[in-house]
Amino acid sequence: MSKLERIKVVELPAEQNLRPLLHEIGHALRKLADRGEEHVIDLRAMPFGPGDEAALMRFLGEGEASGRVDALGETRIRESRFPGVWLIDHYNEDGGRIALQIEITRMPSILRTPPEELQDSLAGFGLALKERETN
Repeated sequence: MSKLERIKVVELPAEQNLRPLLHEIGHALRKLADRGEEHVIDLRAMPFGPGDEAALMRFLGEGEASGRVDALGETRIRESRFPGVWLIDHYNEDGGRIALQIEITRMPSILRTPPEELQDSLAGFGLALKERETN
């Protein structure tokens, strides 16, 4: 018998990796509530076992807010049943999932206007207003 044949293979029960993830979400939610500290969890980097992702989605449920951003592919934003816990699901232009994240935050970062775009917005608004007033 070779050394490899002597190694015991242990199968973990379904949802084995879910418990630590839920505790991480709970701790991050506490930090957001107490100190305003935001946290992002990359679910694609998680060692999910069979059933973990589906069990996570069932546990988190759906909240009141959801949205969609179309920029180099679709991004779906969904608040969980726990305010401040958001699911962010990114897809490429071909519809393939490229990222799945949980953001513990008051507002998901993808919905915030980047500071560098504010100057362009201000200039565009000024031009549009001037054009409207001259017509």
